[in-house]
This record gives sequence, C-alpha cells and structure tokens, in this order.
Amino acid sequence: MNTSIKKTLLAGDIGGTKTLLQIFESGGGVLAERRFDSASYASLNQIIAAFLSDFPVASLAAACFGVAGPVEAGRANITNLPWQIEEASIVAEFHIPQVRLINDFQAVAYGIEALESQDLATLQDGAPQQGGVRAVIGAGTGLGEGFMVWQGSYYEAFPSEGSHVDFAPTDALQIELLRYLAARYGHVSYERLVSGPGLVNIFEFLSESRGLQATAELQSAMKAGDPAAAISDSAMGGKDDLAVAALDLFVRVYGAEAGNLALKVLAHGGVYIAGGIAPQIMGKLENGEFLHVFCDKGRFAGLLGNIPVHVVLNPKVGLMGAARVAERIVRRIQ
Repeated sequence: MNTSIKKTLLAGDIGGTKTLLQIFESGGGVLAERRFDSASYASLNQIIAAFLSDFPVASLAAACFGVAGPVEAGRANITNLPWQIEEASIVAEFHIPQVRLINDFQAVAYGIEALESQDLATLQDGAPQQGGVRAVIGAGTGLGEGFMVWQGSYYEAFPSEGSHVDFAPTDALQIELLRYLAARYGHVSYERLVSGPGLVNIFEFLSESRGLQATAELQSAMKAGDPAAAISDSAMGGKDDLAVAALDLFVRVYGAEAGNLALKVLAHGGVYIAGGIAPQIMGKLENGEFLHVFCDKGRFAGLLGNIPVHVVLNPKVGLMGAARVAERIVRRIQ
C-alpha cells in the first residue's frame, strides 16, 4: 500500500484556560492554527466547529486531543471546566474516522521528543541514563504530571493524576499552610498550591496569617486581570514583598513535588518542567532554591542530584505531542 499519500489531521491541546487547535498534513506542514479561550465555549465540539468553519477541509483522517483531565473509555471530564468530551461524539459530528483523547500531560510527554535545544533551559545537567524513564510536571491553570518509558526505539508516554495526591508540608510554615487550606478545601492536594490558583492561595495565606498587605498597585492589577499573573509579575519585578514571599514559597513546594515525582518513577532520563508558569519565573527557578528542595530527600539526595532537570520553553509542546499521536494513528491504519 502506498503510504506516501498525505493525510489531513487535527490536533488539539485542551486546557482550562486556553485551547489550541491545529490542522496539518501528515509528514508535512501546518495548514491552520488558532487559540481559543476555553471558558468562552460550552464544549470542545463548539470550538472544533468554529475552527473548521473558518478553516474548512475536505476531510480529516484522524484527530488527537490532549485534555486536562483523566481519560477513561474514550471520555474525559475536564478538571477545571464543566465539560465532558467524548471521542464518539467528535467522530459522529465531524465525520473523523479516528479520534483519540489523551491526558494533556501525556501529550506534553509525547511532545518532548519533538523539541529542539532552544526549546529547553537546563537547571541541572545531572548524569542522564540512556533510555531512562523521563518525568514531566507543569503548573498552569492546574498541575499536570506524567512519565515516559523507553520501548526500545521510542518513548511511550503515560498519564498521571499525581498532582491530586495529599500535599506533604516540609517545614513549620508549610504545616500552617496545610491547616489553612484544609479549613478551606478539606482535602489539600499539590494542585491547590502549585498552579495559578495555588499561587493565589499561598498569597492569601501569607497575607492573613502574617498580617501583610499588598501594595495598592498589585491589588489593582489583581482585580483588573489574572490575579496569579499579577502576583508573579510583581514578585519577579521585586515590586511587592508579599508577592515575593508568596512566589518563593510556591517555588519551594513546586521543587519538592518535582523531586517527589522523580523519586516515584526513578526519572534517570530527566525531569521536564512544563506548563505556562515556569518560563515566566525562570529567575526564581534558576536561583538554586528549586533544585535545593528538589534534591532535599535525605538518603536519596545524591540520586536526585544526578537527575537532569529541564524547563520547557516552547508553549506548544502539548500540541506537538497530540500531533505526533495523530500521525501514529494514520501510520497504523495505512
């Protein structure tokens, strides 16, 4: 059978804040791409319909979507949106014969292999092992995690909901933080701290427990737009002491959970820090505190010191991973 015939494919990176869709040709270039504000739509199907209305194609051979939530039997409930997504519904409405949903950080993991050197910033060189397990973690609207296992000629990516495990405080301040958030939420997961809303939670905790007050400029920025982005921007610019303290604590918890994930899967192939927040706070990630808490695991500090740690700078890594899976689908059925 002739496998050189190009197929038109659809890929998507579906998050609580934004949705990226791309139409491309197998083995070829991108035909169309667009970003959508996820919360402005009632469903993924509405977004796909809007996208295909603007960029109609004769037919789509396959589609893959990385979605921010667990996928079970071709269905997914988005963790930070009131959406349910179903493969069968997309097949029926858009006449795409092959549709696959995967977890968004499974898509990120697949996308790692498509990155180039300029897409990564290395925090720790380590001593990578050929074919070693790789881990991915990333804070944005939520906290995503996943891992990759070498299959002899390529990495297979696996999803995880590890961000929803119990938060484990590592000092007296974090114990106090746990009690504060337990009173608010009951169960306190890492996502309650290591995410955009998590940064706001930390900020509010420090403000209330320490009697600190943000500057009028920061308060205004938080009301006018994304509160987490305002806190982060103010902290990185050294404009507000409360914001600086909140981001410092955020980084310590982030580094600790990245180290936890590295230990759980023995990520000798490296840990990749993805998500929208990391590239915006590179100065904080590079000042040494993130790596200190990453490695601060008692008897296993030496092991963690040998694990490479990279920050993913390319914001389209999840979309790239979904596209690679769509390519695999058409190669398999040809």
